[in-house]
Amino acid sequence: MPIFQDQTGLAIKFFIQKDLPQDIQAEVCETIAALGGRVESKVPRAGYVLVQPGTAEEERLRLCWNQPDRPERFFVPYTYVNACKIHGMLLKQIFVHEGQPIRMHIDSSIANINVRAALSARIMHSGGDPTASAQSARVILADPNTEVFQHLVKTYQGEADKYVESYLWVKKCIEKGQVIYTPVIYKNPGGRRPGEERTQFSEEDEVNLCHWIAAKIPYKETGGRTGNRLYQQLCEMSTDPEYAWVTRHTWQSWRERYKKNSARLDKLITEIVGQRKPAHGEKGQYGYVRVPEERPKRIRSRRAPRPEGEIVEAPVIRTEQEEREHLEQQQRQEQQELQELENFAAIPMPSGVGVMQAVGGPAGLNGVPVNGVNVIMYPGPPSAFPPQVNGAPINPAEARQIATEEEMEDEEGEWQVREGDPEAPQPAWAKRKQGETEAGPNKKRQRPSQSPEHSEASETSEMHVVDRAVHEIARQFRFTVEEVKEYYDKCGDAERTRARFQKMREALAALDDDLPPVNMS
Repeated sequence: MPIFQDQTGLAIKFFIQKDLPQDIQAEVCETIAALGGRVESKVPRAGYVLVQPGTAEEERLRLCWNQPDRPERFFVPYTYVNACKIHGMLLKQIFVHEGQPIRMHIDSSIANINVRAALSARIMHSGGDPTASAQSARVILADPNTEVFQHLVKTYQGEADKYVESYLWVKKCIEKGQVIYTPVIYKNPGGRRPGEERTQFSEEDEVNLCHWIAAKIPYKETGGRTGNRLYQQLCEMSTDPEYAWVTRHTWQSWRERYKKNSARLDKLITEIVGQRKPAHGEKGQYGYVRVPEERPKRIRSRRAPRPEGEIVEAPVIRTEQEEREHLEQQQRQEQQELQELENFAAIPMPSGVGVMQAVGGPAGLNGVPVNGVNVIMYPGPPSAFPPQVNGAPINPAEARQIATEEEMEDEEGEWQVREGDPEAPQPAWAKRKQGETEAGPNKKRQRPSQSPEHSEASETSEMHVVDRAVHEIARQFRFTVEEVKEYYDKCGDAERTRARFQKMREALAALDDDLPPVNMS
């Protein structure tokens, strides 16, 4: 099945941003038609809107057409078509949360510019936004083999809607077809079961201590409430103004206070937990750590069953040298995956197409070839000022009202031709407003200084690439635009339409003139 066809065999619809260069539009149209898709002159209800990120027209299209009631309409960069061709599949829009692109930040710890460019392109082709800052991003991508990665994990461990992932995470999500964040697992922090110790503490101290334990270890059955690290971490918070009370006692005193009064304090902790109702393994709880990065599994060949009576040898224990070789092999596999990302960034794109790169990379990369590819640094998050087109601000309400005239209607009920009932009322689209001439309300007046041929050429140059192709075929083979448009809507291929009407014109020209000659006398 072609890439740009759904399960029922219907062509997937695309709309191309109209102010893109004509050579890019033509090349994208050709690729879409070759892969079984169909280019529309209006925004489809379900399909893909191909845009150039960072332009005013792209922002206007999103403002007008990014609607919650159209979940099957996706906005992707125009390089999406070529990316699907390279991967041999229709790339799913998985990096979407609550109808909006997931904002991601590519950290500078990923030093290789090719890897950063490839990550940015993959994220945008799968529905995400790689141009966010570290503060506003939902996902931060970093190199797991650097100290910066561990620092980021520790910094954002307590934020529920913030995730720090490896640069390999993007590839894993695309292969699985869904977004799966690195989970956390419980690691026993150590310590014995509660004991007893007599220490005088104020009532306020006990309440503060119970709130701390309820936040870190809300459920006693997980263990760890008597461990040293829990109270050491409490005293490390003394620099925070909200935790100034911890300086009144040492961490050993806080620990012994709980051990001596655990039966009474556990009841207070249970009441606090009952009000908050936290789940097991929520971010910030003590003892829960990130699942370590998966190492590639070694494929072992199956051995033949041992015959009866054979002696089973003891497992082989690796020496230090063998262990080092094993770790080196794993590192080589990681380097191989890293090389794949670099190779992806070096794949030649169509003419005029650049690899997309997030803001924050090295300066001076705009238009500079990297491995033979022009790297384009698109701008970051949209500004707080209202979007503008031709210097004038866009009113969202007016933009959406005007945009409804451009949307392609897929419903057939309104456009069906009624036959056999001349008394039936005309559909809304067939009625003519009062005062309109036969030429139509939108017919442009021809300037006296321009010839008809020049006026027609200027109007054709402003048309969408599909409408322009239809008009050229109609003019070349002397058929009506409606006839050519009707056939193109059925097949969705401009070259096939051109070939058909060429044959039709040749067939008409080959017909014999069977009319009798005109008597001039």
